[in-house]
Amino acid sequence: MSIEFSKKLTAHETPIPGVVLYDLPVHGDNRGWFKENWQREKMVALGLPDFRPVQNNISFNESAGTTRGIHAEPWDKFISVATGRIFGAWVDLREGPTFGAVFTAEMDPSQAIFIPRGVGNAFQTLEDNTAYTYLVNDHWSADAQGQYTFLNLADETAAISWPVPLEEAELSDKDKAHPRLADVTPMPPKKILVVGANGQLGTALRRQYDGDPSVEFAGRGEFDLGSEDAFAARNWKNYSAIINAAAYTAVDAAESAEGRAAAWAVNVTAVARLARAAVEHDLTLVHVSSDYVFDGTRASHDEAEPLAPLGVYGQTKAAGDAVVSVVPRHYIVRTSWVIGEGNNFVRTMASLAGRGIEPSVVDDQIGRLSFTEDIAAGIRHLLESGAEYGVYNLSNDGEPQSWADIAADVYELAGKPRDAVTGVSTEEYFKGKTVSPRPLNSVLELDKIKAAGFVPPLSSDRLREYMGATVPQH
Repeated sequence: MSIEFSKKLTAHETPIPGVVLYDLPVHGDNRGWFKENWQREKMVALGLPDFRPVQNNISFNESAGTTRGIHAEPWDKFISVATGRIFGAWVDLREGPTFGAVFTAEMDPSQAIFIPRGVGNAFQTLEDNTAYTYLVNDHWSADAQGQYTFLNLADETAAISWPVPLEEAELSDKDKAHPRLADVTPMPPKKILVVGANGQLGTALRRQYDGDPSVEFAGRGEFDLGSEDAFAARNWKNYSAIINAAAYTAVDAAESAEGRAAAWAVNVTAVARLARAAVEHDLTLVHVSSDYVFDGTRASHDEAEPLAPLGVYGQTKAAGDAVVSVVPRHYIVRTSWVIGEGNNFVRTMASLAGRGIEPSVVDDQIGRLSFTEDIAAGIRHLLESGAEYGVYNLSNDGEPQSWADIAADVYELAGKPRDAVTGVSTEEYFKGKTVSPRPLNSVLELDKIKAAGFVPPLSSDRLREYMGATVPQH
């Protein structure tokens, strides 16, 4: 066997998306040779996904012409030759436009190839005593084997030109019985799991992903975040990401003994369970946070501002943020003054306007509305664009306003005079009441989310649309 020594570590793209062939530096002398078969830092720098292998498998083949495949497993593989030579063949068996795409290559110990989940893998040995080795990022199990997708080695559509004709090669009876491409059910993509799917944001996410079978929605009835058994029973290997739209949001009730316990259970303990699942199974975790993690002493808040919550609700949201921050693949989406379906400030003001009531509304809390359809769109953008992991502020854009300003806008849009709304200070409004302290400044800076390619619409435009579409006019 002749091996080319001292190649430069190089990546070569192939016709199959995500399948990358690598040249490996092999150093040899009169004694034999040595190579770094897998070097995480260098290969990630070349663009290889940081796929976190957990198992190493070796296939030893005594005779040239031994042929195995075509098997698509529900995990990623990094494949190389330990000794000998192979003819490798790979077929895309994933759902999508490249289903059926083929790539072939001869490989010796100076090459390796990365094969993503759902791409069929096959090889034929070209020398006796060939050892074929691969790293995988999930542990083999009988359950996992039930998710394999197979293709016949002799499939006429793939039309692989095997160096040793299959009728002369050594094949297993199992491999001979695999289906043709026309009869193969493509491997579906991993799913996104949305928890808290029946709330305001969950409802908007349902609309955002309407008709997408790769997104699964779970309300409390489908997935109880307070149950360890629910976490243990779910097959996390079938997911790529979790969007946590669940939260305890009763700001004032959280100040009571019962409310405090409930807020910590939902906003911290349940989030810790999600974070643990994300870390253990290498998932992306999207977590929705709040302006209440700040004390509101700054006129506006960027993503790097230290957390300084005032009340119990804010404290639990800040604690949840801290938990999520340890997940390697995370997006903390920080928002404010959320408006969606169900009871909310805009609907309340519209109802008061329709009944001719002239309310007193707080005028010293300043922020921007965040419409759930735009939060949902921003979350989808982060996941699909490959944006850098981390914290992102996400509200609607436009001039900051007080609650009283927004109430006056609602009255005007409802055909009522703006001066029907009277401004009042937070202190005066809540005088004599047991409530949570509020941050007076809730304006979130949006430069980072805009730099990531998502430009939130103006809150004034969204308010006008919302009033026209969802709020009954009187």
